[in-house]
Amino acid sequence: MHDELLTRANTWLGEDPDPETRDELAKLIEAGDTAELEERFSGTLQFGTAGLRGELGAGPMRMNRSVVIRAAAGLAAYLNAKGERGGLVVIGYDARHKSADFARDTAAVMTGAGFRAAVLPRPLPTPVLAYAIRHLGAVAGVEVTASHNPPRDNGYKVYLGDGSQIVPPADAEIAAEIDAIVSLDDVPRPEAGWEILDDSVLNSYLARTEAVLAAGSPHTARTVYTAMHGVGKDVLLAAFARAGFPEPVLVAEQAEPDPDFPTVAFPNPEEPGAMDLAFAKARATEPDLIIANDPDADRCAVAVRDGGDWRMLRGDEVGALLAAHLVRRGARGTFAESIVSSSLLGRIAEKAGLPYEETLTGFKWIARVEGLRYGYEEALGYCVDPDGVRDKDGITAALLITELASELKEEGRALPDLLDDLAVEHGLHATDQLSVRVEDLSVIARAMRQLREQPPTELAGLAITRAEDLTRGTEKLPPTDGLRYTLDGARVIVRPSGTEPKLKCYLEVVVPAATHADLPAAHATANDLLAAIKRDLSAAAGI
Repeated sequence: MHDELLTRANTWLGEDPDPETRDELAKLIEAGDTAELEERFSGTLQFGTAGLRGELGAGPMRMNRSVVIRAAAGLAAYLNAKGERGGLVVIGYDARHKSADFARDTAAVMTGAGFRAAVLPRPLPTPVLAYAIRHLGAVAGVEVTASHNPPRDNGYKVYLGDGSQIVPPADAEIAAEIDAIVSLDDVPRPEAGWEILDDSVLNSYLARTEAVLAAGSPHTARTVYTAMHGVGKDVLLAAFARAGFPEPVLVAEQAEPDPDFPTVAFPNPEEPGAMDLAFAKARATEPDLIIANDPDADRCAVAVRDGGDWRMLRGDEVGALLAAHLVRRGARGTFAESIVSSSLLGRIAEKAGLPYEETLTGFKWIARVEGLRYGYEEALGYCVDPDGVRDKDGITAALLITELASELKEEGRALPDLLDDLAVEHGLHATDQLSVRVEDLSVIARAMRQLREQPPTELAGLAITRAEDLTRGTEKLPPTDGLRYTLDGARVIVRPSGTEPKLKCYLEVVVPAATHADLPAAHATANDLLAAIKRDLSAAAGI
C-alpha cells in the first residue's frame, strides 16, 4: 500500500472520536483496501453554500464526527474573525443517523471557542431552527440534515445571524478556516457548558404559524398527511390543531421518524413511488387534498384529485396557487422566485402591481430579496412568512394551501379549478424537468461542455432567440454554472444540482388559452412541446 496514503489514514484514525468510524477505518487499513482508502482520502468533503452534504462513513471525503468537528471549528474561527465572539449559536438537527452526535459535537466546539451554544430539544423541522436564529438573536445557526437525500447521507447547513443560509463569500471564508485546522487535538471540546433549549422556541414558532392565515377564513378542508419518515408530523399536527383545521389523516407507515426510510427509494415527494402510500390512503378516505413534507419538513408537496384519480401538483403549480391566494388577500411586498421556477409568478405579480424579482437557485438567494413578501422555488420550497422564517418552510406552506383549499371548497371548487383560471388569465404555463442522476460526475461536466461548444439553435422546432451562459453572470444575477435558452414561447435552463449528483434541465412552455374550453387542447400542445424539447435537449447534451 502507498506509504503516504497509509500515513494519512493512520493519522486520521488516531484522531477520530467515533468508535464506529474508527472501527470501519481500521478494518479498511487492515484489509489493505487501497482503492477504498484512496477514494476516502482523495481530498476533503467541500464546504460550500449548501454547507456540507455527503455519505456517512470514515475519512475526510465522508460525513462523520471528525469532519463535523472541523466544520464547526472553521465556523467558530470565521465568527470570531467577524467580531462575534461570545455570541449565541443555535443548533438544530433531524432524525437521520448521527444527526444528534453531530449537533452535540457542534455545541461542544462552539462552547470551547467561547460562544454560547444552544441546541433544540429534539429532532425538529429545519424551519424551527431558521426561526430560532432571529427569535433568539443568535449570531449563527447550524442545522444537521441531509433533507431528502438517501438514508446513507447526512449534511450540515449553516445560517448567519440574519436567519438566512450563507452565500459567497462567507462559504469560501469558512472553508478556508476549516482548511487551516491542522489537528482535531487543537480543537477544544468541553464535555458540557451548552444549553439544551426547552419547548418555548417551538411554541413561539407555532404561535407565529397562525399569523400566515387570514382572520375568519374557513378551515374546512380535509387532508391526508405524510411526514415521509421525517420530523414534520408533531409540529404540523400542532400547527393544524392551533389553526382549527380538521386533524389530518396520517399515512401511518411514514408518520414516525426513521433514518432508514424503509418505504421509499428516495425520501423525496418528487421521486416516483414516494407518494404511493399517501395516494392509497386518499383513495380510502376521500380528503380534499394530500400534504407531504420532506424529511426535514422545509418542503411541502401537494396532491389533488384531478379527473378520476390523485396527482401531485408541480412545485410551480403550488407556487402560483399560493401567490394568487396572497394577492387575493391583499398581500403587499416583493414576490420572488429562482430563475428555474415558472415565469407565471412574474405575470401574477405584474397584474397585481407588485414588485417581482428573480434570483439564483436556492433560498439562500430568495430570502435576501429586499422587501420580500413571498418567495418560492419549483423544488417544493415556499417562504410564506419571511418575517418569521427566512427560508423555505413546509409547515406554514401547508397551512396556507389548506386555507386556500378551504376557501375554494366553500365555493364548490378545488385547487385545479383555480389553476385553470390562472391559465386562461395568463396563458397555460406548463413546466417539466429532465433530470439525469449519475454515478460519475464527469458525465455532467461533459454534457455542459458539449452544450457550450456546440450550442443548439432550436429545440422542438422552436428557434432559440437568446442563449446565455450564466457563468458570466447577468445584469441582475451573480455568476453560476448554468445555461439559459429563451425560445419563442418556451424557456430552458440547464444546470448541475448543488446538492445531488444530478444534471437538471428545467423546461417551460407557455400556450395561450382564451377560454376554459381551450384548455384541453392547450394542455395537449404543451405536453407535446415539452416531450419534444426533452428529446432534442437530451440529444444536444449527449445524455
